[in-house]
Amino acid sequence: MNDALPELEKAKVNLETSSIPWTELQRFFAAGLAISVADDLDLIEVAYQFSRDNKIQVEQWLNAGKIGHVSDQQAGNWIADDSIVWAVVVRPWVLVQACICEPTNSPR
Repeated sequence: MNDALPELEKAKVNLETSSIPWTELQRFFAAGLAISVADDLDLIEVAYQFSRDNKIQVEQWLNAGKIGHVSDQQAGNWIADDSIVWAVVVRPWVLVQACICEPTNSPR
């Protein structure tokens, strides 16, 4: 029965993700709370590991440069490009990942 718990928790995290204009997350960036997640990582898995306080895994990603605070350059590029990002809140952090797909609710 406990084997299903991680999958249920990941499903809950998945439901809490959203595509959002980067400009909507500026206050989190300014507060140093926006964490960039590399495109080759699964945002849901990263959020789950953050929520489980898995310091070993998070440190491995940090050391590999796969996650880290959103840089000024990255934030500037996202603003200039009027980017949409995938985001999920794992308090106090907002994890963000570049969105390469168009949101389903965008006008065509």
